Amino acid sequence: MDDLERELRDLATWLEEPEVPDVAARVRARLAAPPRRRRRWRHWLAAALAALLVALLPPGRAAIADAVTGLLRFSGIVIDTTPVPVAPTGVPSPLPAQRSAAFDEAQRHLRFPIRVPAALGAPEQVLVADPDGTGAYRVVTLLYRGGALRLDAFDGQLDPVFTKQVSGPGVAWVEVDGDFAIWIGGPHELAYVDRTGTVRVETARLAAATLIWEDAGVSYRLEGDLTRDEAIRIAGSLD
Repeated sequence: MDDLERELRDLATWLEEPEVPDVAARVRARLAAPPRRRRRWRHWLAAALAALLVALLPPGRAAIADAVTGLLRFSGIVIDTTPVPVAPTGVPSPLPAQRSAAFDEAQRHLRFPIRVPAALGAPEQVLVADPDGTGAYRVVTLLYRGGALRLDAFDGQLDPVFTKQVSGPGVAWVEVDGDFAIWIGGPHELAYVDRTGTVRVETARLAAATLIWEDAGVSYRLEGDLTRDEAIRIAGSLD
């Protein structure tokens, strides 16, 4: 057992409160799983337990956990759970080198497959952004409802791609096809993090409700005027 697993087992003993028993039970089950199955979950275990600690621990311990989890990493996205600063104003800049592209053209210049939610159908517009030296784009965006609904997809191994600033109460752990995801139910600040790890403050904007999840090594963020159940249904319909 390595140090991470030992620390996670120690933390799991604190998860005794009844408010979210299913999540706590899942965490314990993953920790007890055989090594092959457990490896798939190592990337989110620390973040999941940290978030659970904030919700489950007594006030004294929760304060300690909150200090530790000021930055919660999940699927290439950094969520800042510290108090939200003043929301950005003005018109944000687009992502680096962002442009429209035909669906087939966009697919040729990405290192991962573009998956379209069956619940939404073909996108009205496709955007690609942030190419590397070979011309491969880092982010693809599918736009719907005149741009009011968007699905961003990016290589899940890129850490981080987007940075979000949200207050703790607006963040909830949910599931998409049996895997953990994050639901942010209200407006929050969103800015792009480029390939060098620099936050592009000129891209900062106020984002709508958002669902974040990962599937087959690709991370997704669905943003728009959606309820949590609607967002989960759309996410589960990826073709």
